[in-house]
Amino acid sequence: KSTCIQLLTHLYEPTEGQIFLDGLLIDSYNLNWLRDQIAVLNQEAVLFTKSIRENIRDGKPDATDNEIYEAAKEANAHDFIMALPKQYDTYINECGINLSGGERQRIALARALIKKTSILLLDEPTSALDNANERIIQEALDRACSNRSVIIIAHRLSTVRRCNRIYVLENGCIVEQGDHATLMSKNGSYRRLVELQSMILESDVADSNYFDPGLNKIDQENVSTQSHGIPKRHFSSSVGLETLDINQNETPKK
Repeated sequence: KSTCIQLLTHLYEPTEGQIFLDGLLIDSYNLNWLRDQIAVLNQEAVLFTKSIRENIRDGKPDATDNEIYEAAKEANAHDFIMALPKQYDTYINECGINLSGGERQRIALARALIKKTSILLLDEPTSALDNANERIIQEALDRACSNRSVIIIAHRLSTVRRCNRIYVLENGCIVEQGDHATLMSKNGSYRRLVELQSMILESDVADSNYFDPGLNKIDQENVSTQSHGIPKRHFSSSVGLETLDINQNETPKK
C-alpha cells in the first residue's frame, strides 16, 4: 500500500503501467514542482532534535511565526503546545520521545499543512494511535481535507468514511470501489470489516470508559467533551483491510 505513496511522489518508477496526474503523465511534470504540490503524513511521525517551532517550520522554511501558529491550530496541536513550559520553543528529544504519540503526530500534521499544498497524502495517519488520540487527529484531518485532493491509505476505516471514493485492495487487486454508503449497501469485504471494527471499538470504549492516561489534561478534556452523549456506534476503528481512498476535490495544474 505504501508503495502507492512512493509512486505518486515519484520516488519509484513503475515497472508496469502509467501514472497520470490531471490527465498528464506524471513524468511530464517538473519533479521539484510536483513535490512542492504534495504534503505527506506517514504512520510514524518523524521529528528532529530541535524546537517544536523549527520542526513545524521544516514544512516551509520561510514560514512566519503566525503561519506556524495557524498550522498548529489546524492540526489541533496549538493547545497542548501552549500548555508546555516553553511552548513552541520546547526542545524535542530524539524521535520526540518526550511527547506522546498523538502529540508527535499532530506536530507532523502541522508540518505537512503549513505547506498549503494541492495534494495531501496520508499513509495510515492514525493506525499507531489509541482511540482517544485518533478522534483528535481525525477532527484535524476532516478540516485539512477541504479544498485539496487527498489520498488516504488506511486500515482504520473511520478515516475514510467521508471520502468520495474508496478502493478496497485484497492481494494487490481492487475488489470493491465506491463511497462509504455504496460499499455498506453491499455484503462485501468493506462492510464486514466496518462492522467488525465497530464491535471491537465498542468493546474497547466500554472497557476504558473513554479515559486514556496517555493524554494530557487538555486533550482528555477535549475528548471527554467530544465523546459525551455520542453513541458508541458513531466511532469506528479498523484492522486488517488494505484500503486506498481518494478524495478528488481539485487537482493541480502544471
